[in-house]
Amino acid sequence: MNHRRMKVQETSLEEMKHKDYEELDEAVILQKLQELDKDDPVYAEWQILAAAARYHRKYEFDKRLEAHLNQVFEQERISAFVCKVFIDIAEKYYNIMWFNDDFQKIRETDHSQGKKKKLEMINHQLAEAFKKAEDLEKLQLQMQSACEITEDTKQQKKMKHILKLLPKLQQALLQAQHASEEYSQSISGIYASKEKKEMLLSSLDEVKKLTEDWESQFEELKEGSEALQELNRMTGLTEVKKKVEMYYHYLHYEKERAKRGLQSSDNQSLNMVITGNPGTGKTTIARLLAKIYHQLGVLPREEVIETDRSRLVGAYVGQTEEKTLSVIDEAAGGVLFIDEAHTLYSGNSEGADYGQTAIDTLVAAMTSGKYAGTFAVMLAGYTEEIRAFLTANPGLRSRFPPSNYIHLPDYSTSELIEIGEQAALDQDFTLTEQAYVQLRRRLEKERVDESFGNARSVQQLIQEAVFFQGAQTARNENYTDSAFTVLDAEAFQQDEEQNSEEDPMEALNHLVGLDQVKEEVKQLTAFVKIQKEREKKGLRSVPVQLHAVFSGPPGTGKTTIAEIYSRILKQLGLLKRGHLIVAGRSDLVAGYTGQTALKTKKIIKQALGGVLFIDEAYSLLRGSNEDFGKEAVDTLVEEMTKHSENLIVILAGYEEPMKALMNSNPGLASRFKKHIKFPAYTEKELLKILEMYVEHFGYYMGENVKRKLNGKLETYAQNGNARKIKDLVETAIQKQAYHAEYYNRDDMSELKIEDFDHLQEDGNV
Repeated sequence: MNHRRMKVQETSLEEMKHKDYEELDEAVILQKLQELDKDDPVYAEWQILAAAARYHRKYEFDKRLEAHLNQVFEQERISAFVCKVFIDIAEKYYNIMWFNDDFQKIRETDHSQGKKKKLEMINHQLAEAFKKAEDLEKLQLQMQSACEITEDTKQQKKMKHILKLLPKLQQALLQAQHASEEYSQSISGIYASKEKKEMLLSSLDEVKKLTEDWESQFEELKEGSEALQELNRMTGLTEVKKKVEMYYHYLHYEKERAKRGLQSSDNQSLNMVITGNPGTGKTTIARLLAKIYHQLGVLPREEVIETDRSRLVGAYVGQTEEKTLSVIDEAAGGVLFIDEAHTLYSGNSEGADYGQTAIDTLVAAMTSGKYAGTFAVMLAGYTEEIRAFLTANPGLRSRFPPSNYIHLPDYSTSELIEIGEQAALDQDFTLTEQAYVQLRRRLEKERVDESFGNARSVQQLIQEAVFFQGAQTARNENYTDSAFTVLDAEAFQQDEEQNSEEDPMEALNHLVGLDQVKEEVKQLTAFVKIQKEREKKGLRSVPVQLHAVFSGPPGTGKTTIAEIYSRILKQLGLLKRGHLIVAGRSDLVAGYTGQTALKTKKIIKQALGGVLFIDEAYSLLRGSNEDFGKEAVDTLVEEMTKHSENLIVILAGYEEPMKALMNSNPGLASRFKKHIKFPAYTEKELLKILEMYVEHFGYYMGENVKRKLNGKLETYAQNGNARKIKDLVETAIQKQAYHAEYYNRDDMSELKIEDFDHLQEDGNV
């Protein structure tokens, strides 16, 4: 049985009742609710748990939470447990700050427009507060209608006091708004009613008194940094959470030392390096750190200015410095977040690249001048690229102490499913048992290299599933409750590849000749299948060696077999994409130091999830000590180890040179245990291949033509090269078109012997 389904079935109401609210699984609760009738005695208790789970996951009172509460209070009888949970939610929800800023002070010396401008700001604050009060009143009415609030506990005493305070506060807010309006109307030129002003100030004092009383009731609920709470609600990132929390407490410690007049030898740097693959939360972590800096008073603003190379680097001399300083000015007082910061440095001394100018301008602004110490810089990007970037720029690196490096690991598949589940819940969807299976399969298929989008990818998959199911529902007019709230397996299958192409094993069997090669591939396929079956049954399996060397002359089917091999391995679940990347020496080797490794890695990245086919692989070794082919081979061996479960490499070429290549590098030879020899095609096989190409292009030949061609092809094809046969047919088709046009042939599909007269030109016919 599916693990998720077992979890739903095994979860009891009593078990849920004893969990902390933060531990409640909203998806499991919603699936339980789908199995219950509204008249079930425990329906209201599951609904209130759903409300609690949602509130403690999102910390907002959204429409879905309201819907849960409405379902609760539609029940005739409300249990004490429901009331307790409801009051707990209300207590958290009532814990608000009424005003973020103090009311503007209106001075007698202010001119009329200045006074009215300040009154507008005061009115806006009062209106916002009154709206909050109205929202709280709705909850209060539900609470008072369904639950009896005594003064038996400290919490109930507080809530009773709050419920008495709310109507008083609403009245005070209305009176303050009225007083503000009357005072505004009294302003005429330099004159304004002092009496009306005193009434306004008095009413504002009453509002402040009541809101301070309200907020003081919740002092014990303050749980430290909101940013840390938000971080802890994120999925995974255990080590990152520990590091950020320690950093927070250290900054708090420094703040307390400063209050006591104690000096530090060196202020803790606020600059950060955040590395990780796409979708691991780099921008989110930067925003949370900015909130922490602001909360602790280290920076006056919590704003994060997000930028990249395009906003910093100009197209001509002088523009880059101007653009960079403009962004720095925008970030002053807050945080400057530079995404993919490594792209600022090209490492190429040739040509004009102003990325280095941006780096120099940034370092200067961080070090001295009016911007020094006024903003924090956070650099983000891939781990290796950022490391190389900082190594090449020691001036910049010195501004980022090693303790301020945060690495965000890729999410595990289980963590991604949890993130996907939350993304679905945010849109009021749950997933069926089979939908979880399909989501996991889609994630494992897409997770191929470091370009995988992690949280971003799974959120996109959920959005695609919602879109597909919505479109299908509307098309079929199938407006059931589940269609609106439950994502099924079909929603995650909409982009499945249509199996229009031939089955790879059938394609293998249809190839002309290559009998021994076919047997080798079938033998390897059978071995892989059996090992996977043994794994499923808990039996010990033998490691599968899938890299191979294909040796033989050109045109003997090596590339074709490699393409079929990749599709077979995908079909068996050993490759995620099953595509074929064909490369040669020029795709791997560069002309100067350091670039060969980059070129080789780039090709390997393209091949991840499939097969990398290196044709004429022996050409990587040319005997010269200065040749960069050896660097390509070393990089290949390194990357094969790094991506051992995500990459198959096939080396192809003539037999003897391939042996020399293997002997040149023991590390390479140890990774290629499978050697398959491709013989030259026989005369009979070449004729069959010719017939196949003729039929493929929609033509035919008479038996007399076949007889005349028989015995002539092997010499023409040069050691059984099937590519030459294809060229022969294509040339014959062109000749046939000429003969049909100028010699009045009626049949435009028949190839005659004169259409192959280019064979005669070579002395073969």
